[in-house]
Amino acid sequence: MALNDQRSFLTSLFEAAVAAADPYAAIRAHLPSRPKGRTIVVGAGKAASQMAAAFERLWDGPLEGMLVARHGPIEKCERIQVLQSAHPVPDEAGLVASTALLKQVEGLTENDLVVALISGGGSALLPAPPDGLTLEDEIAVNKALLASGAPILAMNVVRKHVSRIKGGRLALAAVPARVVSLVVSDVPGDNPAFVASGPTVPDRSSIEEAREIVSRYAMPLSERVMAHLSSNAARAPSPDDPAFTRNEVHVIASASVSLEAAAARARESGIEAMILSDAIEGEARDIGRMHAALAREVASRNRPFTKPVVLLSGGETTVTISGNNYGKGGRNSEFLLSLALDIDGVTGIDALAADTDGIDGSEDNAGAFADGASVARMRAAGVDPRAHLARHDAWSAFAASGDLFVPGPTGTNVNDFRAMLIR
Repeated sequence: MALNDQRSFLTSLFEAAVAAADPYAAIRAHLPSRPKGRTIVVGAGKAASQMAAAFERLWDGPLEGMLVARHGPIEKCERIQVLQSAHPVPDEAGLVASTALLKQVEGLTENDLVVALISGGGSALLPAPPDGLTLEDEIAVNKALLASGAPILAMNVVRKHVSRIKGGRLALAAVPARVVSLVVSDVPGDNPAFVASGPTVPDRSSIEEAREIVSRYAMPLSERVMAHLSSNAARAPSPDDPAFTRNEVHVIASASVSLEAAAARARESGIEAMILSDAIEGEARDIGRMHAALAREVASRNRPFTKPVVLLSGGETTVTISGNNYGKGGRNSEFLLSLALDIDGVTGIDALAADTDGIDGSEDNAGAFADGASVARMRAAGVDPRAHLARHDAWSAFAASGDLFVPGPTGTNVNDFRAMLIR
């Protein structure tokens, strides 16, 4: 199998994973019943406009509403207004959008239906600082979270306690209307309350947990933010609140479903596939080394799996940044650069790591490819891969070796996709 054939095979697995998270098919299977009153659509996330366009095509009654997508290309919608704001660091447009969404659900009746279309990325897209805090405070919190190395679930515990829209508060604002949340999950374990920090889905996390997370990861938050986290105003709604009794929550797409689709595609091609986990978390470079060790074991000793085989995994790794010593890239690129260093010179291993939304971190790539010769190609191009890994500059290393994977925005988001082919 030539290098291009191997990459085409890995790309086909990524495409199968993305197709399994297609918003149209997922929403069609979970359409709510029509209400007696109005139907209002709200939502946020990287897949927001694609979900809205799909819902418009599927809904056969009156419809209105708005949701928030990230800046960049969006799907055209006729009846649902698509606002745009920044990701991963919030901006003023997001503050305006959050206020507009809260206003959108004011004054509803028990005969009305609110459909919430939620996907990953919504936390940053919906900044809504509580009374006493500013947008700058929320931006500082978000930057501290992103640099902390905390897993996504821990980040979202903090986010939902420094907000007036997250943690179920948007659904609470819609009372007495019924709220049906359709969620494309990008979080390990697929708890819908943690996708986009759960604007319409409350959970049982507490401000005490939020403060403990801040302490554990030594996040440099301001005195104003810490004072807020010590007040009752920070407490998020409880799932036991009677206001949520009529509401429904459906996870309509997830990493688990997408990995199963990728595994089926591999088997159709005559290659056995093993799913390691759909909920892997941890430091990206450490997870990269773990995957590399497993791939080497299969390549050299035919255990614990028999080659040829493709190993699949999902979840969300993290990158801990210290100071200002960082370059370009994202967690998938960093994972793969660490893996590339540990399979340097080993033949018969090819890997792809990519974010299923099509964008990994700060640039326009979804991730990258790696094989036993990637490091040699980097060095031939004058790049020191270990130095690039040390300063979180994986994008530049893979750009130099010609190994970037750039499929463009996919219109969905079920988080990290990793595939290792051992021949």
